Amino acid sequence: MPPYFFHICVTMVLEHYISDLLYRYNCVVVPGFGAFLTQKNSARINQVTNTFSAPNKSIAFNKLLISNDGLLVSYVSESEKITFESALSSIEEQVKVWQNILTQETSLNLKNIGSLSRNNEDKILFQPASEPNYLTSSFGLSNFNSIPITREVLKKEIVEIEEKTPFVISPERRENKGFRPYLKYAAILLLAFSTGVTGYRAYQRQQANNQVAENDAKEYVTKQIQEATFFDLSPLELPTVTVEASTTLSPTIAEGEMHYIVAGAFRVKANADRKIEQLKASGFNAGYFGTNAYGLHMVTYESYANSSDALKALRKIKQTQSPDAWLLSKK
Repeated sequence: MPPYFFHICVTMVLEHYISDLLYRYNCVVVPGFGAFLTQKNSARINQVTNTFSAPNKSIAFNKLLISNDGLLVSYVSESEKITFESALSSIEEQVKVWQNILTQETSLNLKNIGSLSRNNEDKILFQPASEPNYLTSSFGLSNFNSIPITREVLKKEIVEIEEKTPFVISPERRENKGFRPYLKYAAILLLAFSTGVTGYRAYQRQQANNQVAENDAKEYVTKQIQEATFFDLSPLELPTVTVEASTTLSPTIAEGEMHYIVAGAFRVKANADRKIEQLKASGFNAGYFGTNAYGLHMVTYESYANSSDALKALRKIKQTQSPDAWLLSKK
């Protein structure tokens, strides 16, 4: 292909290549001339002309971006099946032609892109073309006008007439028949009966809800006791309690009363036995107390006949073993 023929082709279709790239890229730089930029715009409604515009890309021009980023040159090189250097040389020639047009003529028109012109201050002004829409997601969508909706408006004269028209309510005369008072009483009785039935049903629902809540609470407490586990925690600082005992009372409880330090309650007997083995391995005289009112198997650390000894041992166990331990006294 002769060089001059290629130069003419590029001169004619360079703006076409720019237009193709604007569909896919937000910035297309023409080396030595400037860059064409696109920005996405949402749909718009013109309140004056009732025109609905689809989402599009607006085009802007920046003459400061002139460095070759390789995008346009590579696209021309690939499209024309020529070398990169040849494509760059042809683009530079086209840029010289555009610059001469801007210097000598009023404006430079680029098809499907816009028009460029110089003002009195030698600044380049760009007017983008209204077509085409470079936003590919809006392909096939065009602008359309909507006929404004007209609403009927009452005339002032009619409104004034209505305001001046007197509005009088005449009492309605009813025939007094013998059976009508009975209908009134029947309606009152029916209303009272319906209200009573509704209140009774509401009371039944409230009682049922209370019973369900009580059952849920019992189940929760049982589950918490069943799943109780005991861990070695940091010592718990307990307040010192001073008890002033009467000189006529003995520090011990009545003869035959025993005090047990409870370690836990388990629903499964095997878990209770396992807890006893663990406590015995720790040096406690652990034992199986029996089952409580919930059917849980209770395990104890120690048992004491003297209440003072039991309280001292409980305080020590709470500090060193488990703060959940508690004292059970039984005759």
